[in-house]
Amino acid sequence: MNSLLLIIILIPAIEIYLFIKIGASIGAFNTILLIFLTAFIGVYYARAEGLNTLNKGIKKMIKNEIPAYEMVSGALIAIGAIFLIIPGFATDLIGFLIIFPPTRKLIFKKFENKKQNDSSVKKDYIEGEYKDLDDGK
Repeated sequence: MNSLLLIIILIPAIEIYLFIKIGASIGAFNTILLIFLTAFIGVYYARAEGLNTLNKGIKKMIKNEIPAYEMVSGALIAIGAIFLIIPGFATDLIGFLIIFPPTRKLIFKKFENKKQNDSSVKKDYIEGEYKDLDDGK
């Protein structure tokens, strides 16, 4: 089964399960308020982290350094904000984890290590020089 299809099916199922369990514990109205509260807090925090990342990126560009971490971090913050806007508790947890700086650094290190492993792949050719002996006749 395709992993994307599995994710598309599982995430709403998990969210519905959490809505029912949390709604039974704290009530339907409080559950809805909690959903809106986490969305507003998350988007506000994502905006603050995004501006902070933008400032760090600008400082690096002024120093003539490539803001690689800041670019990846900005994309992750945007993805985290989308997860926070989507109603649900599981997506909110994922969104907050993505926006939280230490977990973003872990994600960046994982991609950085993967890139380094890809660049150290053994090549299937041998470099060398040749001389055509037939041209000398």
